[in-house]
Amino acid sequence: MAKIGEFLVIVLVILAFLLLLGGVGIYLLVKLGKKAAVKAKQATVRLSTHVNAMGTGDAAEVERLRLDLRREVSLTRQAVEHAQSLGWGLGDLPRLLADLTAQADVHDGQLGMYAQQRRVSPYVDHATLDRLREHQAKLTAMCARIRADLLGDQVQHTATGIADLTSRTDLEIEARRRAPDPLDEIDELYRRSMEERRDRGV
Repeated sequence: MAKIGEFLVIVLVILAFLLLLGGVGIYLLVKLGKKAAVKAKQATVRLSTHVNAMGTGDAAEVERLRLDLRREVSLTRQAVEHAQSLGWGLGDLPRLLADLTAQADVHDGQLGMYAQQRRVSPYVDHATLDRLREHQAKLTAMCARIRADLLGDQVQHTATGIADLTSRTDLEIEARRRAPDPLDEIDELYRRSMEERRDRGV
C-alpha cells in the first residue's frame, strides 16, 4: 500500500512538472506569435508603401516622400550610432535624434493619411500637400545637417590620426638609419682635402 502511494506521488509530481513545462511553452509560443505578428504587420506596411510609391499622381508622390524620410532617418541613426561606438562626445545629439525620429514618425503618419485619402477621393487638398512637402524638406535637411557634421568630425579625427601616424613613421625610419661613424667622417674630410690639394697642384 505504501509503495502504491509513493508511485502515485511520483506520477503526480511528473504530471505537475509536465504541466508546468507545457504552460511555459505555451506562454513562450504566444509571446513569439505576438512579436511575429507585429513584425509581419510592419513588413506588410513597408511593402504596401513600396508598391504604392511605384504609381503616379499625388498619392504615389507622398508614398515616395515617406520612403525618402525613412531612409534619411535610418542613415542619420546609423551615423550617430557609429559615432557613439567610436566613443566620440556627441553631447545632446542622441536625444535630438530621438526627438527628430519621433517627429518623423508623426510626419510619416500624416503622409500616410494624406496618401490614403488621396487614393479614395478625387478631391485634392493642395494646401495640405504643400505644407507636408515643406515639413518633409525641413526634416530631411536636419538629417542631412547632422550627418554632414558627423562626417566632418570623422574626417577631422582621421586627419589627426594620419598626421600622428606620419610623424611616427618619420621618427621610426630616422631611428632605423645607421648613425654615421665619426672616423668615417674624418676619413672623408681628409680624402677631400687631399684631392683639393692635388687639384691645386700643391
